[in-house]
Amino acid sequence: LGVNQQPMNAFLTLLGIETLGLRMDRHCENALKVAEHLSGHPGVEWVEYAGLPTSPYRELARKYLPRGAGGVFTFGVKGGYEAGVAMVESVELFSHLANIGDSRSLIIHPASTTHRQVDPKLLSGIGAGPDVVRLSVGLEHIDDIIADLDQALEKAAKVAKG
Repeated sequence: LGVNQQPMNAFLTLLGIETLGLRMDRHCENALKVAEHLSGHPGVEWVEYAGLPTSPYRELARKYLPRGAGGVFTFGVKGGYEAGVAMVESVELFSHLANIGDSRSLIIHPASTTHRQVDPKLLSGIGAGPDVVRLSVGLEHIDDIIADLDQALEKAAKVAKG
């Protein structure tokens, strides 16, 4: 009645499940630290992450996600569209991919990629405004993740200033 896994795929799934809890703990821990860092960064307008004290979803996250609010969140880079593109093009550790949940840190600028065909007037209303950058924070060392974002934000700020 449905699709079944091949033996090797089933083995790999079982193998990955063994460490899923440990990996998710690291994703959540890293994402919270990155969100906190970006919240105070001069190149960032706003951060939307349910684990932050400023989030309207914080209490719901604490109730339903007691081990952490996940590894994916968005933020607004100062300078809009061009700065968002420059930031994504400037990262060195992050991979520029649209999927989420990888063990590696991923970054995307939806307005110039996944949502580029949407009417620009509608982008902000669907959470993909010109300044929006989406992160899926991976398992790398937190100092490396933050250093990469800082250097990319610095380059984005130069583009924003013209």
